[in-house]
Parts: sequence; structure tokens; C-alpha cells
Amino acid sequence: MASTIISPRNNEAKIALSVQVWKEGTTRIAYTPELDISSCGKTVAQAKSRLREAVSLFLQEAVRMGSLGAILEESGFERRGKTYRLRPVLAREKIKLALPAA
Repeated sequence: MASTIISPRNNEAKIALSVQVWKEGTTRIAYTPELDISSCGKTVAQAKSRLREAVSLFLQEAVRMGSLGAILEESGFERRGKTYRLRPVLAREKIKLALPAA
């Protein structure tokens, strides 16, 4: 999982987000699970570029509405100086469950 830094234009604060990219048909999907935002493109680079734009627009609108801090806190981020970081993960594992018969 890659990580990318998103910075507002005025360089006041930064946030690091993970980026997952996968292929659906001929389209590449770029997704950041921390904010539940995705975008797509013909190439990995294009999908990531469009994701960066979508996240930047989302963050700008959250600032405009005065809800950025609440959104980031709800998404699991903590502010440390000029950087937002995810709270530390205490455990990460996979579980297997049986699916009910359809």
C-alpha cells in the first residue's frame, strides 16, 4: 500500500493517506480508504492523479464548511503540529467467515 501526502495550496498542514489501486476491466481505480474516496483513469498514474484532485477538492470544501477537523477526527486522524496522522493501529489481521447460503 502506497502513501501519498496531500497539502493545501497555502502549505498550512499535510496529511498522509494510503492509496490502493486495482484494475476493473480497462480502468484503473485509485482509492484512499481513510477518507473513502476513489477515482479512476486509463493508467495507474492517471487514476492516482485524479484521486489526488478529488481528495484535494474534498478537503478544500471541508475547510470552507468548517468541518475539516471533525471529518479527520472521525476518520481516525490526530493533528500533530502541521501534520495529520492516523492513530496507531494496535492490531491488523484477516479473518475468514462462512457466507450464508443464498
